[in-house]
Amino acid sequence: MAYGVKIAKGDAYKRAAAKRRHIRIRKKVSGTPERPRLVVTRSNRHMVAQVVDDIAGHTVASASTLDASIRGADGAKSDQAKQVGALVAERAKAAGVEAVVFDRGGNKYAGRIAALADAAREAGLKF
Repeated sequence: MAYGVKIAKGDAYKRAAAKRRHIRIRKKVSGTPERPRLVVTRSNRHMVAQVVDDIAGHTVASASTLDASIRGADGAKSDQAKQVGALVAERAKAAGVEAVVFDRGGNKYAGRIAALADAAREAGLKF
């Protein structure tokens, strides 16, 4: 099945390209109850990470830079992404999740995305 994303200019073109990459990734990546999907959403200011069971259609655990424990933290955005990765891993392990499938959401695996993933791995989540 073909998915069309309208071609645009400037920043809209970048978002359209990220949407195409995300669609391409989601064709291959799906979360199961044994191994749910770790979804990362990145904006210019914030990071959101969710552990999603696609079969049941619900979120098992989530963390964000908007959480009270991270919101007032000092440091660069990469440091905050590390905190989000550690927090989502801690919450996922508390919910009984040991391993996940990583969904980078059409973003490049670099910078804040990589920092979040590395922190989640260090906290004990298996990819």
